[in-house]
Amino acid sequence: MPKRISSVVGREFGNGICAALRDAGLSARRAAQILDWDEAKISALANGKGGSTESEVSLLLGLCHISAADYRRLMALFRESREKGWLQFPESGVPDQVRTLIEQERLANAITVWSLNLVPGLLQVPGYTRVVTQAFVNVHGGNVEELVAARTARREIIDSGRTFTFFVHEQALLLPIGSPETMSDQLHELMRMLIRPNVDLRIVPTAVGVHAGLAGSFTKLAFATFEPIVYQEGLNTSLFLEDKESMAMYQQVLEALDQQALDAEESKELITSIVT
Repeated sequence: MPKRISSVVGREFGNGICAALRDAGLSARRAAQILDWDEAKISALANGKGGSTESEVSLLLGLCHISAADYRRLMALFRESREKGWLQFPESGVPDQVRTLIEQERLANAITVWSLNLVPGLLQVPGYTRVVTQAFVNVHGGNVEELVAARTARREIIDSGRTFTFFVHEQALLLPIGSPETMSDQLHELMRMLIRPNVDLRIVPTAVGVHAGLAGSFTKLAFATFEPIVYQEGLNTSLFLEDKESMAMYQQVLEALDQQALDAEESKELITSIVT
C-alpha cells in the first residue's frame, strides 16, 4: 500500500475536522452535499492530506458551527501543515505536551528511542516518572499527577503489536532519581522488559566516551502508511521533524549508536550488575 502524503500537524488537523463534523452531527457525505463539494475533498482533509484552500476550510468549519477558540486552533493547524516540521507550544502543557506524541505512537508500528540522561518514558515506572515530573520547573501543583497519569498511560502500547528499540546511555541508569527503592523498582522493570520479544534494549556504556548521541535524546516513529518522523521534547515545546534531510541525519545517529551500544545480552549483564 502506498504511503499517504500526510504530516503530523496535518493528522492533528484532520482529527479536529473529524471531531467538528461529529459534534455537528454531519457525515462527510452530508457536509459535501451541503457545500456542493466532492466527498473526496472532505475525506482528504479528515485524513490530514490537505488539498483545500484556507477559504474552503473556513467554510467547512463555519458549517460545523464550532467555537471561536476551536476555529482559531484548527485554522492555525491548517496553516502550519504547509511548513516543514512542527514546533508545538502546548497551551496548558498538561497533558497537551504529550497528547500529540501519544497519538503518533498509537499510529506507529516501530518506535526507536535514544535517551541520554533518563530512562525512556515508555519504560518508566510511575514513581520514577513522578520524581522526574516534579523536577520540571514548568509543572506545578496538581498538574504533576495529571502529567504522570498521561505519561504512564503511554506504556499501554508496549503490549501491542509494535516493535521497540531503546538505546539508553549508562549514565541514565546511574543517575539517582528519587529514593533507592524507586531506582530499584525502575531497574527491575528494565530487566522485565528485556524478556519481551518486541522490545530491544541496548545500553551505550560510559566507557565508549564521545558518542553519536551527544546532541540529545529523541524518538523516531515509523509507520505503515505514513512517512517516518522524529520527536524531540523541550522544556515547554514539542518538535516533530519529518523532512528527508532531518530523517537521514537522525538515521545516521541511530546507526552509529547501534555500533557503539552493547548487544542485548551485554546490556542485560550491565543492568544486572547495577541492580546487585
